Amino acid sequence: MTVLISKIILKILKKGTLKLLFSHKAVKKSNQLKIGNYNTFTIHENAFEVILGKLEIRNYCNILVHNNAKLIINNNFFMNNYCSINCLDKIEIGENTLFGEGVKLYDHNHKYSSSPNFRIEAREFNTAPIKIGKNCWLGSNVTVLKGVTIGDNCIIGAGCIIYKDIPANSMIINKQEVLEKDL
Repeated sequence: MTVLISKIILKILKKGTLKLLFSHKAVKKSNQLKIGNYNTFTIHENAFEVILGKLEIRNYCNILVHNNAKLIINNNFFMNNYCSINCLDKIEIGENTLFGEGVKLYDHNHKYSSSPNFRIEAREFNTAPIKIGKNCWLGSNVTVLKGVTIGDNCIIGAGCIIYKDIPANSMIINKQEVLEKDL
């Protein structure tokens, strides 16, 4: 475990090093965790709460929980390879939810102004909670942005960018068309 001034960064390189993660004061966990290799957990020293239910996280995933942020992952959650959860406010994931490879959650974006000149604030953020319901499946490379609520029993197809609420019992697809042109 590497301790920096305001945060704790833990790189899970091999199974068996999880006890370092669970020594953080904000982390509450179930006894049924399966966490693969090469995952990174960045939990700031003043994270409000991190609740990890029964879950399985494959390989090369990243989880960030910032100062005063809250992450709740309920039971029977599965996260495939190369996923990322970036929590500066609050993210809640319902039970029996599955993430395909490369799913990304961002409960924040950079602050910016457009007058008099366009300017992006590198270290200032706008935040809004994300809530993902029970029994959801987010396909590969889905991105969920700040302020979104996804209802229970939803399927989000591969490659979708979710920027507004999705009602329960919905299926969202990224409709792409192949245009053929004779040459």
